[in-house]
Amino acid sequence: MGNSVGSKEGLRERLNGSKTRGIFLTILILAVALLPLVANNYVEEVMTNTFFYVILALGLNIVIGYAGLVDLGYAAFFAVGAYTTGILMHYGLNFWLTIPIAVIFCVIAGIIIGGPTLRLRSDYLAIVTLGFGEITRITARNLKITGGASGLVGIQRPSIFGFKLYQITHFYYTFFILVIIGIIVALRVHNSRLGRAWQYIREDEDAAEAMGIDPVKTKLYAYMIGAAFGGVAGAFFAVKMTAISPETFAFTQSAMILLAVILGGMGKIPGAILGAVFLVFFPEIFRDIGQMRMLLFGILLVIVMVFRPQGLWPERKS
Repeated sequence: MGNSVGSKEGLRERLNGSKTRGIFLTILILAVALLPLVANNYVEEVMTNTFFYVILALGLNIVIGYAGLVDLGYAAFFAVGAYTTGILMHYGLNFWLTIPIAVIFCVIAGIIIGGPTLRLRSDYLAIVTLGFGEITRITARNLKITGGASGLVGIQRPSIFGFKLYQITHFYYTFFILVIIGIIVALRVHNSRLGRAWQYIREDEDAAEAMGIDPVKTKLYAYMIGAAFGGVAGAFFAVKMTAISPETFAFTQSAMILLAVILGGMGKIPGAILGAVFLVFFPEIFRDIGQMRMLLFGILLVIVMVFRPQGLWPERKS
């Protein structure tokens, strides 16, 4: 009798908690959706950049947080997506048709880098992914089709149903919708059979293999899906900026995305979002103090890592 009462109370608490989270998320989504009505262009630009980094952090979180892999060259997938869209639009292809092509090329890039190297672990895998990122950037800088060191310029802004996206408000809502789609995809993948296989491999790869999970094949799926996120973000980044160059995809870009995932909390979608928000907001809030803001940013990161080594929103162990 006591167990029955306790289980009912536990169920009631979970339902109340879910209801509270639902109300909070609804208010948050409405606030973000209505922000352009009261904000200026600067605030919208900062928020759009935040959404962009959230998409990239969600993609890298699949690789690092879900599967427990190391990727120091994630900007390479972002670069492949951006250059694919820029080049295809230069030859007259509609922007919306370039997105699936960009995703396919990014997935192929993920297979190329992941297929022969995912048998490696730890530091060795990190070195390989770092090299892949640099190879991609240097290749883009030396190819004629990518515009060489100058990059691609004059990328046309896209249109949808005859409406051209050109104002910052348009891209604000576009990237906001992409964030929502990215969260849904990441959540569904995490709760799937594949997501559970990633968790087993992350905790103990040898034990997962003994249970019948193919570690190389399963980890390759993580690279492919994470690469698809980077490809979509790169495609929209290209049309928003209307110009891209190889230096945009340097190692520092990969490091910043990695920092967002680690700072927020690996393996958690709210953590990836919180890390990306912190990454963009902090330098903007303290922009008035000039270069000293980066010193303050570094000190704060050290403090966070000392007192919150699992991130601002760590994964709850069960």
